[in-house]
Amino acid sequence: MRFKYGYLICALFLASLNLRPAISSISPLLESIRGDLGMSGSAASLLTSIPVLCMGLFSPTAVKLSGRWGVERMLTLAILLIGVGTVLRVFAGSSLLILITAFVAGMGIAIAGPLLSGFIKKYFASRASSMVGIYSMAMVLGAALSAGLSVPFQHLLNGWRGSLALWAVFALIALPIWWRLARAGQQHDQQPAEASRRAAAAPAASSARIPWGNKRAWLLTLFFGLMATIFYSITAWLAPAVESMGYDKSVAGGVLTLFTFIQIPVSLVLPFLTQRFPKRMYWLMGCALLELSGFMVFMMGGSPWIVSILLGIGAGGLFPMALMLPLDETGNAEAASAWSAMNQSGGYIIGAFGPIFVGWLHDVTGSFTQPFAGLAVLIVFMLVLHWKIGNKKQAQHSVTSVGKVKVEAS
Repeated sequence: MRFKYGYLICALFLASLNLRPAISSISPLLESIRGDLGMSGSAASLLTSIPVLCMGLFSPTAVKLSGRWGVERMLTLAILLIGVGTVLRVFAGSSLLILITAFVAGMGIAIAGPLLSGFIKKYFASRASSMVGIYSMAMVLGAALSAGLSVPFQHLLNGWRGSLALWAVFALIALPIWWRLARAGQQHDQQPAEASRRAAAAPAASSARIPWGNKRAWLLTLFFGLMATIFYSITAWLAPAVESMGYDKSVAGGVLTLFTFIQIPVSLVLPFLTQRFPKRMYWLMGCALLELSGFMVFMMGGSPWIVSILLGIGAGGLFPMALMLPLDETGNAEAASAWSAMNQSGGYIIGAFGPIFVGWLHDVTGSFTQPFAGLAVLIVFMLVLHWKIGNKKQAQHSVTSVGKVKVEAS
């Protein structure tokens, strides 16, 4: 079966759109959830930390399973899990049940994350930077919509449960397109010629193991971990932090919405800029310094809108950079998935403790100043890592990928 580039770009966009609403929809409603279910700050932080931890634990497994079942079928399964985990929140009558939904959705996000990098490398090797821009932009768009509309939907649907469950609509839209891709891959696997193709590809597959022994891969993983720690801590606690400054829930939700929406143009444009001006260390450091400035403004009691702008531009730039680094270091789809899986596995495990740390320290101190000061210290460490990562890229390898689904340029 032949698919045009437009169809594959649409599939990439819709899959990416599903990767954040299950997490980002929580923060604006967090105080309502805590009050209804009697959750402490530490327990409530698990609603963000569990999906992030799942992304860390299950990313390597996703790469192994995709080698057996195909990237298209595994991504279809991932979208299904995200949809099921999200829609089940309408029945979340206890802390345990809502944490279970976070785990199910987290497994789906964990599978999709590294495999979308491999999907880009497989079908768009010559235009990876622009596709990463679409990937990250769609992901941020999903986060922005869920963060900005969760409170209005809470009022419209008379409760936070319906508001959280509503975001399963993104999975419902994406599944038919991905089901068609998965069916095409399955039909091709059943052809007799597939056995000989797999045998010929065996040496390349064996070389695409998770690069646990590669020092540079560990450097990128640590960077991803610090970036994720800061990002998910902001995602989970920015709205409650703004409420602690004396603003109401609508303003707090608006600040979080601005934080997410401002990432959309940044995450889309930055990959193109790095292609034109490839001194990536400067881009990395500039984005980190903007985040540091945002935390400093918050700790000085400045405008939360300025805080959200500075944090949003910084986060919106760092995430696509983190996605592009494994693609720069590898020469084929399998290796890109393996490097991305390691970066996201170790990185998300590190990042999962960020919201927990902020929630625990807030419980202890009764303030967000100390937790946000701790995040500012982490940014200083991240700046050192940016200098170590530097501007040097490995030589691009010539890639000859034979996809299971043929691509026709539109």
